Amino acid sequence: MPATTPLQICSRGFLLVGGDPITSFSDGTAESDLADAIYEDVARSALTNTRWRFATKQEQIITSGASPLGRWEYEYNIPSDCLLLHAVTVGDNPIVYDVYGDTIYANHGPKDTVIADYTYRASEIDWPPYFIIAVEYAMAAVFATSIARDVQLSSLFEQKANFHMASARRLDSQQQTTRKLNTSRFITQRYT
Repeated sequence: MPATTPLQICSRGFLLVGGDPITSFSDGTAESDLADAIYEDVARSALTNTRWRFATKQEQIITSGASPLGRWEYEYNIPSDCLLLHAVTVGDNPIVYDVYGDTIYANHGPKDTVIADYTYRASEIDWPPYFIIAVEYAMAAVFATSIARDVQLSSLFEQKANFHMASARRLDSQQQTTRKLNTSRFITQRYT
């Protein structure tokens, strides 16, 4: 059965290091306390590791109404579910912007349709199998250090997590149209 919840993913991480699966995040054991304390940080770190197609979305943002103090004309609130902002566009063209805290500053205003592309906290049910495996190995590396207290085992699982994360990035990158390299400017430069 696929792991589709935080509890299942953590339990599999414990199984990888030779431990027992946990039955809840609040049963009072050292294992459940550790899983409860660290899981969300590991999950968010993995989600911001690259621009995952399954955890990327677009949202139209509107001005907050406040005026920036300098250099910028308009202020926008970053979407509440944003973990990592990738781009801000107007009319499908990237614009110059800056991020300060939870605010985006730009020189495009309310008359423009401003779109933010960003990574959000996708639910485990929406994670593809290759990503789940990578997170399970990342959790196993944490558990090997904290519960098993075995640095060599932790190092092994960290290597496996990195391998699976690289494989996941490769597989995930195939979920979009292959971009064709524009060679015309190179050809033009060559003949000038």
